[in-house]
Amino acid sequence: MIMHRNTTRTLLASLIASLFIPLGAQAADAELMKKIEAMAKEIESLRAQVQANQEANRQAIADVREVKEKVQKNEEKSLDKWLTVGGDYQFRVDSLAGETKTFTDVNATFANAQNQLQAAFFANPSPANAAALSGLMGFAQGMAGVQTFSQAQAFMGANAAMAGAIGGYAVTVPSYKPKNETLYSNRFALDLNMKAAQDVSVSARLLMYKTFGASDEGATTNSGSAPFFADRVGVFDGTLGHIPSSSFLNVDRVYATWSNIAEQDIWFSVGRRPSTHGAPSHLRANTARPGTGGTPALLVDYAFDGMTVGWAPDIDALPGAYGKLCYGRGYESGFSKALTNSLEDTDMVGLSVVPIDTDPLRVWLQWNRGMNIFDAPKMASTYFGTTMPKTNLGDIDWYGLGALGTIKRVGPGELNWFADAGMSVTHPNDKVSSQFGFQGLMTGAFFNPEAPSSKTGSAIYVGLRYDLPSKTKLGVEYNHGSKNWITFAPAAGDSWTSKVGTRGNVYEVYAIQELNARPISSVMAKSFFRLGFQYYDFQYTGSNNWVGAPVRISDVNGQMMTTAPLAKAYNAYATFEVKF
Repeated sequence: MIMHRNTTRTLLASLIASLFIPLGAQAADAELMKKIEAMAKEIESLRAQVQANQEANRQAIADVREVKEKVQKNEEKSLDKWLTVGGDYQFRVDSLAGETKTFTDVNATFANAQNQLQAAFFANPSPANAAALSGLMGFAQGMAGVQTFSQAQAFMGANAAMAGAIGGYAVTVPSYKPKNETLYSNRFALDLNMKAAQDVSVSARLLMYKTFGASDEGATTNSGSAPFFADRVGVFDGTLGHIPSSSFLNVDRVYATWSNIAEQDIWFSVGRRPSTHGAPSHLRANTARPGTGGTPALLVDYAFDGMTVGWAPDIDALPGAYGKLCYGRGYESGFSKALTNSLEDTDMVGLSVVPIDTDPLRVWLQWNRGMNIFDAPKMASTYFGTTMPKTNLGDIDWYGLGALGTIKRVGPGELNWFADAGMSVTHPNDKVSSQFGFQGLMTGAFFNPEAPSSKTGSAIYVGLRYDLPSKTKLGVEYNHGSKNWITFAPAAGDSWTSKVGTRGNVYEVYAIQELNARPISSVMAKSFFRLGFQYYDFQYTGSNNWVGAPVRISDVNGQMMTTAPLAKAYNAYATFEVKF
């Protein structure tokens, strides 16, 4: 009975409680919906804020990007980003002395014959004097019309009497000792390197070179008398700025370079080339080693206009290796169909292979061919008047093999060394130079034409430079050229003549002392003094001249020659130089 009552009470309580459950659930649901609605509104508000923040961030990023682009453009436009300026100044004093051999001055002989025959005619205009004067004029005009070896033979046979008569007016120059104890000169160069666009640049070098107290090249050409060497007769296109002449700042080189072609280490360059003062002449000049733009100084030292295609493959076994194919124009002949012009352009092609180029060792192989070589460059106000090419004498091949390197920790300093060898091979045609007495490409003598034949010459160029920690550098160099050696280096900086073209021996010693001064304009800036001495021992005539056959110096004895034959020459020099 009691259990029944308890059960009934429990059931009754449960029933009553169940009646109130819907009312509580409804109230809870309503409260939950309010919270959900409030949260939804809050979420929507947060979403709007996030969107606003994202838009603000995007705008900020765009603003930053725009600012960066403007800064980059301004930096690219700033001078220090696209323009590099450098250069050098050199003060130099030379003390020159030499010794010639007795010879007959061709130019003076013809001038003497003309002057004496004219004087005789004006003093006594007799038929005989008139005939003699007109005969000389006709002889000179006939000479100008001779073009080939066979024509020269025929002309000399038909005019033997007149040639002999001209010999009667010979101006013989006895052996003498030319001297210039103090030849002062200033040289100034301005280097400009401009980054025009990605992988495209322009490089330029402006150059001035003059002697103290003169605005022409007379001090180095033996002005008023027969010059000593063909490369020092006057200044012409390939030597302008490299031989002392005037205070004009000329464009020595300017060329544009396109690099990284097809995303490879391939480049193309065109303009007035960096084809002067190449390796190993940089050691004596105390300049940086020439890069891929230079040419071996033993074969070429001439300011060419031309172009180059180069490639530097990435070969582990050949560090720094590169090769290049070069073309240059040495003389532009003009319209070939002109009635008075039968000249061809003088061009040069070259192939350079450098299988290794590192600080310890650099090796190079070079081949050049000069085509349609002229007999004389275009020059004004020389001992021979205004000269210009009159004929093309043939072609010349050049071959070169050289190496240089640095050996560190040789005693207290380091040793720089180089060795270079060259060979020249001429390929004459049947033409002769009428303005030089029917001489051909390394053949014949004045009024003594020789049948064309190929001539092979050779040369060596070796040297050492020892660099001490005191910034003192001591150097020694030796050159030897054979009888038929001919190079193409008239722009070399030697005062007498380009020593690399000497037919004989050249000995040189020098000392360089750099100032212990902190560089300011660039990390490469430096100042130094240089003292040196050169001794030329000529064994054959015609150094640096491809017109006419060489003659052994010991055999020279009054022959008709256009240049004064030097047997020996000396040059003591000193410089003060600043690189900036």
